[in-house]
Amino acid sequence: MVSEVGMRVLITGARGFVGPYVCEALRNICGHDVVVAATSKDGGPHPVLGEVDALDVTDKTAVEDAIARHRPTHVIHLAAVAALGAAQADPQNTWRIHVQGALNVAHAILDKAPDCWLIHVGSGLVYGESAKAGRPLDESTLLAPIDDYAVTKAAADLALGALARHGLKCFRMRPFNHTGPGQTEAFAVPAFAMQIARIEAGLAAPVIRVGNLDARRDFLDARDIANAYARVVSASSGLAPNTIFNVASGISWRMGDILDLLLAQSSAKIVTEQDPLRLRPSDLPSIVGDATRARTQLGWAPEHPFEDTLAAVLRDCRARVAKA
Repeated sequence: MVSEVGMRVLITGARGFVGPYVCEALRNICGHDVVVAATSKDGGPHPVLGEVDALDVTDKTAVEDAIARHRPTHVIHLAAVAALGAAQADPQNTWRIHVQGALNVAHAILDKAPDCWLIHVGSGLVYGESAKAGRPLDESTLLAPIDDYAVTKAAADLALGALARHGLKCFRMRPFNHTGPGQTEAFAVPAFAMQIARIEAGLAAPVIRVGNLDARRDFLDARDIANAYARVVSASSGLAPNTIFNVASGISWRMGDILDLLLAQSSAKIVTEQDPLRLRPSDLPSIVGDATRARTQLGWAPEHPFEDTLAAVLRDCRARVAKA
């Protein structure tokens, strides 16, 4: 895929889990001509991103200044409340970051850099109750979110779709579950892996506390998610504005099977115990996405076997425990 010359990509929320993967994907797919500027609520140096500018996306003036200063050709808007638990704990903050933050970025682009493309990172969870039909979810599926995280992601997604009618050049990404080294324990896979690593190190009793192991989820490697975002940037001039892209594997993994694969990589004798605090009342039995559009229009497909991703997460967690 040949990218445009002189691309300047601004990433919001770059210090989060996916940001460094996106930075690497941009360099791999768009080449060395791409200039990547990273922003995050907390600035400072980063081993992958370089110097990160401090930017609070809920600060309208600061966002306008950042867009005017960087004059980006593309903005990848990652800034978000990453974990469902944190989103539920402070819904007001979640609305402010997910919806007002996205609108601040969009309006700043329209005002300061109207030719800039906005790649908005939403969520496959916006489909919510529609997953109960049991079919893979494509981009035409009814949005029926069921919690604060998904509702606010859906609200931002729809608001940007409306702004596209007023000239905003936007792509709306709807990634499904993804994991990889560096993700926090607020997510299921690293939560399993960190418990295993602590047990192996003799820091915890040989019991893993779990939520609903029968839930099925569509999982990807974070590198494959980042690849999709970078491919949208690279192909943007040939894509229709306001296109929505699911980013999904099309495979549903039972959470208990994911845990079993992680346990199989450990020689420790470990038992599982259900933790009521890890059971979410809004749990949907199965969520699986249809990413046909990304495959056909972007030439994108997952490249990393999920079993290898799980092994990498466990290695990362063992390293983190050893350093602690």
